[in-house]
Amino acid sequence: MDIERRSVLAAMIASALPLDVALAAEAGAMADARTYAAVAMQLAARSVERAPARAAARAQVLGMVGEVEAKIRSARIFIEQYGGHPLKLAVLPEYLFTSYPGRISIRDFAALAAFEMQGEEYEALGKVAQNLKLFLAGNAYEVDPNFPGLYFQASFLIAPSGDVVLRYRRLNSMFAPTPHDVWSKYLDIYGIDGVFPVARTEIGNLAAIASEEILYPEIARAHALRGAEVFLHSSSEIGSPIDTNKAIARRARAFENMAYVVSANTAGIEGTSLPLASADGNSQVIDYKGRVLAESNSGETFTAFAEIDLGALRHARRTPGMTNYLARQRLELFAQVYGGQVRHPANGMLEGGAVKVPDRDYFKRVQEEVIERMAKDGLI
Repeated sequence: MDIERRSVLAAMIASALPLDVALAAEAGAMADARTYAAVAMQLAARSVERAPARAAARAQVLGMVGEVEAKIRSARIFIEQYGGHPLKLAVLPEYLFTSYPGRISIRDFAALAAFEMQGEEYEALGKVAQNLKLFLAGNAYEVDPNFPGLYFQASFLIAPSGDVVLRYRRLNSMFAPTPHDVWSKYLDIYGIDGVFPVARTEIGNLAAIASEEILYPEIARAHALRGAEVFLHSSSEIGSPIDTNKAIARRARAFENMAYVVSANTAGIEGTSLPLASADGNSQVIDYKGRVLAESNSGETFTAFAEIDLGALRHARRTPGMTNYLARQRLELFAQVYGGQVRHPANGMLEGGAVKVPDRDYFKRVQEEVIERMAKDGLI
């Protein structure tokens, strides 16, 4: 049989076969998925607590932004030469540009160090993303004109265009205001999309998890249920050769949600009385099976970098099997238990619809009250 006749016969057979729309859709998604490199930049945070005023703090931050750009640029050269894939995502550590507030009052720290939503700091970071032609993720304290006197800890994602395409405010914090503390007003303004945002981009569906929130499975699961494929985890934590709580949690959040985790830790904190390396090491990239693909040692480094294979992740999520944990969720089983429980009350920083700025001891008092109620109810 000659080639032409075989081709005609093959076409006739193919035309008689039913088209599997699901498979066709999957094939399209796989074709659109590009493997790229991501890096968790382990850099030293720099405190602004000794800055005499906001102008000095802002000048320090803007100067540091330029330093960070140079470090990512140099890291990209090595990463792309080493692995062959383009660097499309860089994740920065938690509160890299200011460090944490310590005992500075909420109102004073907001005035001294918090970024404005449309401020110079985000503009400068946008130029970094533009210059490097990549997605830049990080974490900073920021103020919101809707909530005067407060700051939120925000995890952000900036696209290569320079635009902020994701802004997630930390929901569970021991010592900082959160959207839950002004819950009613926050939902009225931003809705649930502003609480659990997912950025749908050409490098996948990205969501942020801040610091110790990696320990709370509900936050990662909420993002995953909204389509998140890559978790951006900015952290500042104690590194150790022994598995820490956060190290265990990162791997758990990855495989239970079938998502990548790119986790950037600080390389210490400069400008405080703490020993420099108190929060240092163990930045990681973890795949959707919970496997650590790369992990850094201590000090400033870019060595936690790896490939993000979206095609493989999407194929796994669409394949029936015992390990497809997302597809096996029976969420309605838990709705009544979760919905009927109040541990940490909402709206603790609202009074008559207006913002009430608390003192620093407020957070401990609230937790003590929660523990007391749990004990009274016989739960602990």
